[in-house]
Amino acid sequence: MRPVRITRQVAVLGLALLLTACSQGSDDEIHQWMTEQRNAVSPQVEPIAEPKRFVPQAYGSESAVSPFSSEKLFIALRSESTAGAGSTLVRAELDRRKEPLELVPLDSMTMVGLMDRAGRKVALVRVDKLLYQVGVGQYLGQNFGRIMQIDGHQIVLREIAQDAAGDWVERPATLQLQEETRK
Repeated sequence: MRPVRITRQVAVLGLALLLTACSQGSDDEIHQWMTEQRNAVSPQVEPIAEPKRFVPQAYGSESAVSPFSSEKLFIALRSESTAGAGSTLVRAELDRRKEPLELVPLDSMTMVGLMDRAGRKVALVRVDKLLYQVGVGQYLGQNFGRIMQIDGHQIVLREIAQDAAGDWVERPATLQLQEETRK
């Protein structure tokens, strides 16, 4: 057992001497070559162009309507409505106060019932799981839809909308009674 251990130790020692002998001497040459290469290469950086001078412009329309206000849209709609032949239709609608159900599209409403209140027919309209009572003369939908008649199975409306030519025209619309089927 002893001769094998000595042979291993001699082999490891010889290998270590061999590796140290190979690594000496070439270190200086590598450092010199790297220094030469570093000095030989010069970076080519293009100069950045001089920035353009910014000249601020003074805002000269302080008295005009702000481009971000809803008032500007209202003025544009009013000027469009007075230009066409159907301007009298829209002028009265723009001047009155909007009702809450005019913010909701007509196709998202459903008529679910009918009531008689003091001899006057009142329809029940569902919007987003909420019930509303509406009568003749009230407004529904986003196209100035005024309720003209309520009968047993529908609400008849008169809407004012723009046609393809941009003219304001009256058109009829209905909201049919939707019967719920229970399972």
